[in-house]
Amino acid sequence: MFSFHVLGGKDIRAVIEKSRPELYARVRDTYLAHHRGETINPRSYFLRFPEKPNARIIALPALVRGEPGVAGIKWIGSFPDNVSRNIPRASAVLLLNDFETGYPFACLEAAQISAARTAASAVLGAEALHGSRVARKVAVVGAGVISRNILEFLRALDWEISEVVIHDAVADYAGKAARYTESLGYSSSVGTNLADAVDRADIVVLATTAGEPYIVDPEAFAPGQTVLNVSLRDIGPDIIAAAHNVLDDVDHCLNADTSPHLAEQQLGHRDFIDGTLAELLLGEITLGRDKPRIFSPFGLGVLDIAVGLEIFTTGVATGCAQAVPDFFAEVARW
Repeated sequence: MFSFHVLGGKDIRAVIEKSRPELYARVRDTYLAHHRGETINPRSYFLRFPEKPNARIIALPALVRGEPGVAGIKWIGSFPDNVSRNIPRASAVLLLNDFETGYPFACLEAAQISAARTAASAVLGAEALHGSRVARKVAVVGAGVISRNILEFLRALDWEISEVVIHDAVADYAGKAARYTESLGYSSSVGTNLADAVDRADIVVLATTAGEPYIVDPEAFAPGQTVLNVSLRDIGPDIIAAAHNVLDDVDHCLNADTSPHLAEQQLGHRDFIDGTLAELLLGEITLGRDKPRIFSPFGLGVLDIAVGLEIFTTGVATGCAQAVPDFFAEVARW
């Protein structure tokens, strides 16, 4: 009951590299459990800074019921200015708590966990909206950690992709991402501009650090095209309003000036939302190909808990989780 372990990022990365299909399945199961009401997932709390308006640290508390039931919280910093120094935008820790006693039992470096659950969620959305694991062209906008993880999950899940085009505001980043994509076994090139990169793509991955919409052309996306709105703020509200929209959780996503939130504010209603990813997976909603299909995953804390628990369990079993003796000073009241 009173054991406490710490699991570092390098060991977590090693676990992820060996278990992406399993983590993908865990994310899918957790979305369905959330749909059934078997989780508690409060609104995320944003700590913002007047002197750094584009930065934030976010608290995501959550509970996943089951055997064992596990609660926890992810504390994740997002500092976009890090990118200009070639430092990852996000850093995070995850605490896991025993649901029986409330005692924390693990602390995990969580930037890797956050990236993995985000990527697994995006690829799950891609398959559900696109309808298969075969794509002629995938356009990736934003050559960073998240898009790299998405490409790794696509590879691990045996997606057949004829061409990947990478576009980034910094050409050097796009070049590095294209070379990495080649190492995964996909033919890859750099898209010199956004329109050319997105043109005729079956799937568009938006994984940038954008703080407000810059994709505002009504013709930016084609009917039937699947758009993974992972960074949430790239797309103008008019495009959202004219598309099929699938969210991971409606109340969570209509928050913090995401593109769907801006559309709600502009329109004064939520009628432009078709439903959630879980509803699409269960066949409770269907999507036509008359409009672009946009998946906007806000990112649920329950996914971090579920993925973190899976990684922690493997870490303990393989001996890479470090025990911290006597972490709790008092283990009896008297």
